[in-house]
Amino acid sequence: MATTSRKVLRLSFNTALGSAVSLTLPDPKADLTAAQIEAVMDQIIAKNIFTGTGGDYVSKRDIKIIDTATNDLYDPPAV
Repeated sequence: MATTSRKVLRLSFNTALGSAVSLTLPDPKADLTAAQIEAVMDQIIAKNIFTGTGGDYVSKRDIKIIDTATNDLYDPPAV
C-alpha cells in the first residue's frame, strides 16, 4: 500500500467550431506564473500549432494546475 501524488497542468482552449479542448502536461514547474502560461497559450493560438475535430484553437478557456493524491488501500496477494 502506498500513497502517490501527481501534478498536471491543464490548458483549455475554445475551438473554431465552439467546442472545448484541453492539453494536459505532466509535472509542471513549481514556479510557473499565470502570465507565462497565458503567453504560451497565446503562441499556440497565434501559430495555429494544433487543430482537431473542433477546428483551430481560437481562444483561451481555462488554466488549471491539478494536484491529485492516490492512496492505494489494497495490495493483491502475490500469485
